[in-house]
Order: sequence, then structure tokens, then C-alpha cells
Amino acid sequence: EVRLVESGGGLVQPGGSLRLSCVGSGFDFGLYAMTWVRQTPEKGLEWVSRTDATGSREAYAPSVQGRFTISRDNKKNTLFLQLNGLKTEDTAMYYCARLRYIDWDRAEATFDYRGQGTQVTVSA
Repeated sequence: EVRLVESGGGLVQPGGSLRLSCVGSGFDFGLYAMTWVRQTPEKGLEWVSRTDATGSREAYAPSVQGRFTISRDNKKNTLFLQLNGLKTEDTAMYYCARLRYIDWDRAEATFDYRGQGTQVTVSA
């Protein structure tokens, strides 16, 4: 059974930082590209960042470029998202997901499994 478990969310003031983690199990983690997405009632599901299976290639949504950093530790089956310079508009439930399809040239990707999410709330 594929499982993805996120952690690290919380309440933080604008300008603050958080580090999200996602531990994968039930599949060969190091063979899959992975992604972070976030969701709010207002905006729906929004792509945040993705990385390839080895962590050598990354992409970011324009809204988080330069503030967020994705990384992974395949020995520990863990995906990370470092969130710096947080803004109130970053408030959302953050999910990690396994990518079953990715086209870097077309910037297209499809995920097949995602975790239960971790809540990030940015507020003064």
C-alpha cells in the first residue's frame, strides 16, 4: 500500500519559515518524481513545486519561486519543502504527491497518490 505522510505545518507569522516533510512507504521512493501541491477553499488545488526522482531537477510555481525550496532524501524516503518568506496567501493545506507522469519540457505532470496533508497558516 502506497502511503505518504506529511508533517511540519503550523501557525507562523508573515515573513517566517517552516519546513515540511513527507515520508513515503509502500513503493520504491527513489524511482518516482514527487510534487507538493496546496489547497484552499477559495483557490482549489494549486501546484507548488516538483522534483525528479534523484532530486537533480526542480520546478516551482511563480508564486513561490525564490521563497520555497524542494529537496529529497531517498535514503530516508523523505521529501521536503522549505518555506521561507511566508505570506498570508501561502495559507493552505499542503500535500505531497507521487507523480505517475511528468513532462518537463511541457511542464505537465499527473499524480496518482497524495497524503493527508499538513496545514500551514500564515497570520499575524
